[in-house]
Amino acid sequence: MEGVCILTLEFETDPTGILAEIATRVGADGSVEVDNAFYVEDGEWLESFTIATTADVDLEAWFGGVSGVSVFHTESVPSGSAGTDVTRVVAFVQEPYPYVLEVALRHHAIPNRLTVREGTVSMIVTVSEWDAFRELADDIEVKFGRFDLVKVNETGRPGEPLDSGRLTDVVVSKLTADQIDALETAYTMGYFTVPRESSAQEVAAALDIQQSTFSERIRAAEETLLELVFASR
Repeated sequence: MEGVCILTLEFETDPTGILAEIATRVGADGSVEVDNAFYVEDGEWLESFTIATTADVDLEAWFGGVSGVSVFHTESVPSGSAGTDVTRVVAFVQEPYPYVLEVALRHHAIPNRLTVREGTVSMIVTVSEWDAFRELADDIEVKFGRFDLVKVNETGRPGEPLDSGRLTDVVVSKLTADQIDALETAYTMGYFTVPRESSAQEVAAALDIQQSTFSERIRAAEETLLELVFASR
């Protein structure tokens, strides 16, 4: 609608509930992402987490010992990074209030991404106007003790709601571990930026493979990703 201001904002705050619990277990280089969440009743949520950890921990066993958590399903996900274990966990969780996702929803904010890294919640949400942004920021500050704004942008359309896990599932099921590793390393080293920050030779060296091998893996991965996007059209 003409004249309507849509804002996408990223902010940081402190974790509570299960996110705070997991953050203590994943190690300094670990992370937690909430792929999806559905409110059930009386503070109970059905949540899907993608947990990356460099620590030696049996997440399924640990989850089973956490009060207020009932694990529905766990599975390992290829990570492409040596020393990093990635696990998808679906569980019914009794979240104490305040829970950052619930607070955002109460302000009619669309949650686009919710992650925890190094003990800090990073959340991206979409709101419909500046007043909604200010009200959400004030409420987060009051309920969690801090609201650190990372960035805010005016946009013409809202971001996609939480559901990135579905795309991740599709991608990792179609790509090989070597292809994922090549893509992740190339992305991290700025191979896909314009202008490029790293050459194919430099990325190949980081992967300890020949440049021709890197090029083959990247082309195969790109072809697979393009097929996922355009094959059904």
